Amino acid sequence: MDRLEQFLSDLLDINPNVDIGLIESAYKKADQMHAGQLRKSKEPYIIHPVEVAKILPDLGWDDMTIPAGFWHNAVEDTPYSIEELQKDFGTQVAFLVSGVTKLGSLVYDTMEERQAENLRKMFLAISKDIRVLIIKLADRLHNLRTINYMSDEQIRAKCEETLEIYAPLASRLGIYTIKFELEDIALKYLDPDAYYLLAKELKERKEERDKRINKIIDQIKDAIDEYRFTYEITGRSKHFYSIYTKMKEQNKTFDEIFDLNAVRIIVETVRDCYAVLGTVHTLWRPMPGRFKDYIAMPKPNLYQSLHTTLIDESGWPFEVQIRTTSMHRVAEYGIAAHWKYKDGISDDHQEELKLAWIRQTLEWNRDMNDPREYMEAMRTDLFSNQVFVFTPKGDVMELPSGSTPLDFAFKIHSAIGIKCVGARVNSKMVPMDYQLQNGEVIEIITSNSSRGPSMDWLNIAKSAGARSKMRQWLKKQDKTQNIERGRTLLEKSVRRKGYDVEDIVRTQWLARIAKQQNFASVNELYTSLSYGGAIVSKVISKLVEIYQEEYDKKAMPDEKEKLLDTARKEKPNVDKRNETRVVAEGVDSMLARLARCCSPVPGDEIIGFITKGRGITIHRMDCPNTTNLPESERARLISVDWDSSGGSGTYNADIFVLSRDRKSLFSDISRACADMDVNIAGVNLKTNDDGTVSIAMTLSISHLGEMAKILRTLGQIDSVLEVYRAKG
Repeated sequence: MDRLEQFLSDLLDINPNVDIGLIESAYKKADQMHAGQLRKSKEPYIIHPVEVAKILPDLGWDDMTIPAGFWHNAVEDTPYSIEELQKDFGTQVAFLVSGVTKLGSLVYDTMEERQAENLRKMFLAISKDIRVLIIKLADRLHNLRTINYMSDEQIRAKCEETLEIYAPLASRLGIYTIKFELEDIALKYLDPDAYYLLAKELKERKEERDKRINKIIDQIKDAIDEYRFTYEITGRSKHFYSIYTKMKEQNKTFDEIFDLNAVRIIVETVRDCYAVLGTVHTLWRPMPGRFKDYIAMPKPNLYQSLHTTLIDESGWPFEVQIRTTSMHRVAEYGIAAHWKYKDGISDDHQEELKLAWIRQTLEWNRDMNDPREYMEAMRTDLFSNQVFVFTPKGDVMELPSGSTPLDFAFKIHSAIGIKCVGARVNSKMVPMDYQLQNGEVIEIITSNSSRGPSMDWLNIAKSAGARSKMRQWLKKQDKTQNIERGRTLLEKSVRRKGYDVEDIVRTQWLARIAKQQNFASVNELYTSLSYGGAIVSKVISKLVEIYQEEYDKKAMPDEKEKLLDTARKEKPNVDKRNETRVVAEGVDSMLARLARCCSPVPGDEIIGFITKGRGITIHRMDCPNTTNLPESERARLISVDWDSSGGSGTYNADIFVLSRDRKSLFSDISRACADMDVNIAGVNLKTNDDGTVSIAMTLSISHLGEMAKILRTLGQIDSVLEVYRAKG
């Protein structure tokens, strides 16, 4: 039997209704056009397109896909044109071939440019017809099966590209038969020592493993036979690359991989799945945290199954997978198990689910011109592991692993992301850089007064989609953003010099400086300041000069009284939460503003500072902004005390916690605050290089005695090294 007869015979075994005439005609034309061409193995070139076409019917694809498999390289490797192909075999076959054809005629400066442009073209094609990607995967699989004829450099490049792009694409489609083989072949050439060591370990333990698995299968059969429903049960081996990545990423030994040994049970209905799950959980002890319900929460590629890890009588761990027959078809063949071309049936809902991620790539095509940015988007959003979280309404959101609340906010809508000012996870406040975990409920807190994304947000967000939307917003807001950054930088610099920011940074002063330095406006001065450098120091020096011009002489007692009288009459435009009442040097109770730099609370020793236009600001006695005041300004300090008749209230106070980093640390801190009825008004976490974590918290408290209790309680939490109140 020749090559064509064997191919047609195998094809009829898979699909008796296939259009044999079309397939035979396509084969003969391909054989004719590739005549005389040889592969690197010295075999006739026609072997490659035939082997690619042979992979396709195993995946259940239609009559049009198989001829396109024969012809996927013909347009660039033979004189046969797309126009001739369309004339001979129709528009569908020509379109599929055109979508798969590599961009060999174009020259790119870098590998990333080549990859990016190939992917751009491929995704444009597969957005119209998913079969383009199926043929491309079959092409890559056969190339890897025969890759040993390439040079070492070519082998490494092809295998790295396979792991980075093609295996994840197969995973996205749920075609695990192709994904596993692609990964294992790539591992064999990229890290042969690890590959053959795993092969040796598995071979040496095969007899013992088979014996244990067969015993488990017999026990399960005995237990579920009484249900009298149809089932199929088999042992399953984990593929090499999956074992390799778990050992490497989780720093585990071969013996510590729990799902090396697995049993798969296939039943008819979802109800049967859960019945079998209950049974196996009564036979053996389930391992905590190792149960996954992909039936209730399917993967993005529509994969569904129950996974549970159990411990047998001797302490041997093994995994059980339970799914229905239709779920198993999807698990093996992915999108091909229910694709509309197979039976001529279209399912709009399933179509929507299957193509959502492809539409995302089209958005990146429009928004990202830089090949490096485009490839980074592919790696982080499309090809990375995913995390699944819930909205407060219970909708499931899929994000790249490591995503933060900002990624979640922008995934919902750009407007939500731009107005984001905080987030709650499972009803508890978390910092913006908190890494979301599977199953968590995320609530985004928004405000119309939000300043929107900053440059720091680009470092916090992990998903390319969120970062792209941030960059677009920042580009539109660039001028405003630069002004704000310049103002912030100047205020920080002034504060470090020991001066009162609210008093010294005055528009009229800056207008004078802007004019001296030839800036058209104060905003242009701020924009220049946003880039840092010598201009900041120069402006600070000029501000100090002006400051000294106006306030250099020491204030006499009557002058201080005049300032105090002015402060009494003025109505400061401040946040009401920062106002309190104090008694000033025998003067009647008066309104004053609590300084944010040191956040005084009743019980603290305090001192007042008379400001121009904002009344009296109350600082703690040990606040650096008062202890470091220039001598010329000390005359504006005034003795004050808390007004005991002013009633009770809450005050913001800042504390810092230094702790060894561990799981659930912030949960324990939050719980301790809740037990003391102390509200956390704000929090910021930072992981340090030495394995510790620094936590800055703003707490709402009523008096100094409560602060002592808080510091004592938090200091007793496991792993906490130090707790102290901020000075200023």
